[in-house]
Amino acid sequence: MDGIANGSTPNGLIQAGAFRIIAGPCTVESYEQLSTSAKLVKQAGFEYLRGGAFKPRTSPYSFQGLGEEGLKILSQVGREQGLKVVTEVLDPYDIELVMEHAEVLQIGTRNMANFALLKRVGAAIAGTDHGVILKRGFAATVEEWLLAAEYITSAGGENVVLCERGIRTFETSTRFTLDLSAVQVARRLSDLPVVVDPSHAAGRRDLVLPLSRAAVAVDADGLLIESHHEPQEALCDGEQALPVDGLLSLREALEPFAAAMGRKVV
Repeated sequence: MDGIANGSTPNGLIQAGAFRIIAGPCTVESYEQLSTSAKLVKQAGFEYLRGGAFKPRTSPYSFQGLGEEGLKILSQVGREQGLKVVTEVLDPYDIELVMEHAEVLQIGTRNMANFALLKRVGAAIAGTDHGVILKRGFAATVEEWLLAAEYITSAGGENVVLCERGIRTFETSTRFTLDLSAVQVARRLSDLPVVVDPSHAAGRRDLVLPLSRAAVAVDADGLLIESHHEPQEALCDGEQALPVDGLLSLREALEPFAAAMGRKVV
């Protein structure tokens, strides 16, 4: 793509030779819930905590998140556990607020083509240590995904990471279809790191580990993993969240695959 060179360049979130795992619940439900989840992420040996304060939901009747209160909980728990925070921003007017509480801003699949938001985020993070994770739209081509990234980079945002999270196809056995070929295509067409979200792609926790192994094998730069200490009680996407034992065993399960690819799980 114009303005994006070939290769894979590390940035603040992705380090050379590392396979980054970002884990945590789909949404912030309470201080107690997030604190418990964060302690498990820390115990598993990971450095980044994910959690949604603002939740874009298909149904207007579903839980929409705690908003600013959720952001405050995220930053408090992150400080307490020594974890960096990743959370989604939905509204251009909330960018600065989210930046006060999180090190990495996530652009969700529904906002990949929200070009006003992308430009505002790129300008806001320019010259800062903040990063952006840009999820692929569930009906977007790789070209459209990369062009969306250029809205951020051309506005001054340098620390951009692409995220393949599954696309909508005719298949119904999974929530979406994880397009692992897109990881390699995106890496060959741009210098941006690419991570994979197997949780949203599968919609089923029993497929998260196999798809995670496949993501390592296709030379992705990391994973976004949903985890919850009580998945059956989760207010959002509990069926795809790894329980305690799954999260705590994830590093050990992936390390041989990462080592074969010349990477270290972090």
